[in-house]
Amino acid sequence: MLLTIDTADRRAIYQQVADGIKALIARGDLAEGAPLPPVRQLAADLGVNLNTIAAAYRELQSDGLITVKHGSGAVVASRTMERSDDELRRTLRTALTQLVLAGLPKGRILNIVSDELHTLMKGTK
Repeated sequence: MLLTIDTADRRAIYQQVADGIKALIARGDLAEGAPLPPVRQLAADLGVNLNTIAAAYRELQSDGLITVKHGSGAVVASRTMERSDDELRRTLRTALTQLVLAGLPKGRILNIVSDELHTLMKGTK
């Protein structure tokens, strides 16, 4: 699994890990049922505390993106999770708000969203 930590990123390391795994799932690089590395292994690979990886996995589990089975490890959950349009819009609105607060003009925001959507949809059916 290709994840990197950016020390210049203002997000917490656990959030960078969670966001990286979310992107891998969205792109289809991690398919439904795919196992995730054990917490200890991923922590060692990234050179971070294992509690950091555990926090990322808890967030992913809370979001319904992975299933954690004690003794068996974590696997990518079904992509047919039930989330309301309102919940999804709130998540999108939060991200868009960050772009607006950064002072980006509407056209640039639309380009960023389009580019990111294109990147995420590569390889999906």
